[in-house]
Amino acid sequence: MRDDQKVYMPSRPLEPGDDRYGVLSGFEPGTRRLEAGWRIAPPFKPLPVDIVLEKDVPVTLRDGVTIHVDVFRPVGAERVPVIVAWSPYGKGQGSSASVRGIFGMVGLDNGIVSGLEKFEGPDPAYWCARGYAICNPDIRGVGESGGDSVLWDRQEGRDCHDLVEWLAVQEWCTGKVAMSGTSYLAVSQWFTAAEQPPHLAAINPWEGVSDVYRDLVMRGGMPDTGFARQLQDHSFRGHGRKEDLLTEAALHPLMDSLWEEKIPAFERITVPAYVVASYSNTLHTAGTFRAWRRMASEEKWLRIHNSQEWPDYYDEANTEELRRFFDHFLKGEENGWEDTPRVRYSLLDLEGGDQVNIPADRFPPAGVTPATYYLDGRTRTLSTTAPTEAAAVGYTYGANPDAVSFLTRFDTETVLVGHPKAHLWVEAKGSDDMDLFVLVQKLDAYGTPLTQFTVPNQGALIQDVTERGASILRYKGSDGRLRVSLRHLDEELSTEDVPAHTFDRTEKLAPGEIVDVEIGLLPLGLTFHPGEQLRLVVSGRPLLGTMMPGNREYTPANEGQHLVHTGGDHASYLRLPVRTA
Repeated sequence: MRDDQKVYMPSRPLEPGDDRYGVLSGFEPGTRRLEAGWRIAPPFKPLPVDIVLEKDVPVTLRDGVTIHVDVFRPVGAERVPVIVAWSPYGKGQGSSASVRGIFGMVGLDNGIVSGLEKFEGPDPAYWCARGYAICNPDIRGVGESGGDSVLWDRQEGRDCHDLVEWLAVQEWCTGKVAMSGTSYLAVSQWFTAAEQPPHLAAINPWEGVSDVYRDLVMRGGMPDTGFARQLQDHSFRGHGRKEDLLTEAALHPLMDSLWEEKIPAFERITVPAYVVASYSNTLHTAGTFRAWRRMASEEKWLRIHNSQEWPDYYDEANTEELRRFFDHFLKGEENGWEDTPRVRYSLLDLEGGDQVNIPADRFPPAGVTPATYYLDGRTRTLSTTAPTEAAAVGYTYGANPDAVSFLTRFDTETVLVGHPKAHLWVEAKGSDDMDLFVLVQKLDAYGTPLTQFTVPNQGALIQDVTERGASILRYKGSDGRLRVSLRHLDEELSTEDVPAHTFDRTEKLAPGEIVDVEIGLLPLGLTFHPGEQLRLVVSGRPLLGTMMPGNREYTPANEGQHLVHTGGDHASYLRLPVRTA
């Protein structure tokens, strides 16, 4: 990638009074002792042990830029391993009004953490009490750290490599370093592990994108940048410049070297990894499963939970399990971790009967057989037999309805677990392109769509914000999307289960042209009881709304009429992963 491809914009510092300013956000270099029982603020839990806080410690990176880190470690002379929480979120943000508000929105009690943790990161109160240090950095361009910040980039991997190696030789450190955290803190782990710092002993990516183009700014080839705008506008507070991802997306609508620099080198990730994923996070799900599939680590574990990453990450039992993983790889404890099933998956019921921690040795698990369900435009049904008679059904963009759907009813207990995909023959009338959105829903026996909240809060506020958006907080089904002019498949990356597109060329539609497209949907684990139904929806508008409350909605580049052709020579189908054993 050429340096001149990146675009920067002015940043602004984090200042007192900002909703992201916490008790420890001020720049106050020095070492202090936080005594057992000390509490950072009333909502948070007190410390169980004495902790040493080394605040705003300077660390010089390979290019001469200095960043500042906070280190929390146990009191005493015994050397300990350290866990890094790498993100652009201020290292003192854990006690801020913003984080307290997020916990409140999703129904988490702020008292489950100490407020010393970085947002979405490990809590020093827990880990220091169990013989670990925690390092919270202000990364390049953030806080008082120097340089210009970038967003999910191989530059971050190189920077964190240098921090890992600096930490490893500190007099209090055993030389063993790990990483943990959700979302941004997960993404940074892919990039860091790919740089192969010698002292990085293990990683714990807990849901995160793994391809900025495909997961964040151009999912399906569409410039849906609502969450990217939120991330860019409200994070990366500092005195320098920050990367202007939105301008870059406008200047680089196709996959090129700018975006390739924002894909980790998965084949170089060889460190032990405990990866956590879900089916329900429309920002993170595809990226987490992609990274899991492609990373080269021989010692890797995957757990697919049935909720949302924040309550899952801070759940006491899950934290204890993570400690077993780290104790094994950072402390050398023979605690039976290696007997943990390589994959544990969940099955959503959406009616209160979820199953979790189902053991398997891979994903999709053994005993899953792909089943092809053909669309029939005459009957609006899905059938395992291809219709011999051709039919076309469609909608006019902006009309009501602006979608077409197809149904099938299951007569026996049916379990879907794996990667669904849609293979559609489509035509545009009145346009040379189409933004297509597809959704697989579960319906009860009476045809009512079933959904499920992924967070503990199920009150009126969450009902409101998830009615037409905030998809990560309420699961409504497995979705996918594609701009049809960017339908060219990547033969190297595509599998029979998971289509991948190159996004490096534009192939517009000619009048009357019927083309076939493959659209990958997010992986799912879903149980259907006898009589329940599956609905496939095809539309010209986003079917799940925004990923987070307050994000800007995407307006598709659609006009005219969309037709889906079925049967005959244009047998559109939905491929479903059915567990048969």
